Amino acid sequence: MDAGGTKLLGGVVDADLVVHHRVHRRILGLAQAELVETIVDAVDEARSVAPDIEAIGFGIPALVRPETGSVMVSNHLPLDGLPFKALMSERLDLPVEVDNDTNVALLAEHIAGAARGADDVVMLTLGTGIGGGLMFGGRVYRGSVGAAAELGHIVVNPDGPDCPGDCPGRGCLEAYASGNAIGRAGREAAERSPGSALGKALASGREITGGLVTELAHDGDEAAVEVLTEAGRWLGLGIVTLVNALNPELVIVGGGAGAAGELLLQPAREVLAERGLPPNRELVRVVGAEFGSEAGMIGAALGVLLARGKGEGDE
Repeated sequence: MDAGGTKLLGGVVDADLVVHHRVHRRILGLAQAELVETIVDAVDEARSVAPDIEAIGFGIPALVRPETGSVMVSNHLPLDGLPFKALMSERLDLPVEVDNDTNVALLAEHIAGAARGADDVVMLTLGTGIGGGLMFGGRVYRGSVGAAAELGHIVVNPDGPDCPGDCPGRGCLEAYASGNAIGRAGREAAERSPGSALGKALASGREITGGLVTELAHDGDEAAVEVLTEAGRWLGLGIVTLVNALNPELVIVGGGAGAAGELLLQPAREVLAERGLPPNRELVRVVGAEFGSEAGMIGAALGVLLARGKGEGDE
């Protein structure tokens, strides 16, 4: 199960990492009790067609204590302080593993996706906010208490807007390159360019979301392409900081807004080429997530397998 700030995606993952019987719930704005019940209901739906499920893995948009599976802080869901692992194990009567959503997505990409064969990796997932994951020496880095890799809160503009979510910062990367930020910029572009496809969509009453901006950009709408290009440049500024500081082999960009693909990635690479330090900028590759929006589900399942002693190559 992969929970984001807006929606919950889940599925039954088999030994070949194929996802079956996907489930979907919208969870934006739910109070904690409603959120817990919605998660339990989604798991029950998946289990109804696969009663032989052995365990359940969760990726959640939160800082999770590795030793207990309890939530420290969640910027986008009301999970603060929740003993998530213990609660879900009790409610679902099955073994449960839980980790940050981008950590599990990074695990999927490392074991079977875009980061296979790379041991020093940065991952950014662009959705409601921006999640971050770090891998050094082939191991996910969680920090001293599990609070590492809040990469969406790198400051790219100290005079920028207040950060979305429960963050005291200003000018964070999340405010410029997340899916929600792309949606906001898309609405502004639609108002400036009423004759564009974005402008016509707004006039017709459609909600201008990051997904719609991406769709129209792929269809060739110039205003939408400009929005993604600008978001890509901001993304590139964040990547420059990460590459200069950490010298990774690979930067992976995933999440729902990652569907923009090269429309985001190419502007980001151009900024990296202009502003990154040698030799890091020449050595690092910036790529899209191979598993796309399903990386979190697959990684959550892999987290269970690893916790139960089944590593890569085991059945």
